[in-house]
Amino acid sequence: MDAGLFGGTFNPLHNGHIGIIRHVKDACGLDKIFLYPSASPPHKPTSNLAKAHDRMAMVASVVADMPGFEASDIELKRQGPSFTIDTLDAFEKVHGPCVNFHLLMGSDAFFDIPTWKDQEKIFQRVPIIVMLRGERTGLAPYASFIDERISKGYKLKMDNTFVHGNLKPIRICNVPKIDISSTQIRNRIKRGLSISGLVPERVAALIRTKDLYT
Repeated sequence: MDAGLFGGTFNPLHNGHIGIIRHVKDACGLDKIFLYPSASPPHKPTSNLAKAHDRMAMVASVVADMPGFEASDIELKRQGPSFTIDTLDAFEKVHGPCVNFHLLMGSDAFFDIPTWKDQEKIFQRVPIIVMLRGERTGLAPYASFIDERISKGYKLKMDNTFVHGNLKPIRICNVPKIDISSTQIRNRIKRGLSISGLVPERVAALIRTKDLYT
């Protein structure tokens, strides 16, 4: 089975997230995508971050009715920062060698990857799918970054995929540009504005019930 791993704060989960991962699943031929909220993201500020169990509830409530998607609390079970290399260890321990994992990330996260814990081991362990939403034009910035900061052994092949003799492939996947952000949603809530159409109804209901982001 080919499975995608898509982590984030999901603060809150919104329709942009949903549209993008549906597209990636189909475009990259993945059988399943696991969504896992970060308990303590090491590269993001934690101010105005909803409690981990509330963010997990948002994700779980939405993907319950989405075949091929599954919510995971795998990072919430660990103490300390939510480092990706540790998350890969945890997923592989739970699911074993029968699952071929692919790590999904946005462009910003990809260009920040040299600051990640044991980043060189990530490229040895798992293929990466970078979700390109139009932040950077063309593949030239990716080719330069990969050559300068990851390895000079990568070559661009079919389907916008960079391949390497010893490391896992890096695929650049163009995804729909959906102008929705968690920051935008939180700001609208603070101002008492509607978030209809920006988040799934189950997420909106949980935000109202828990009085989040006010």
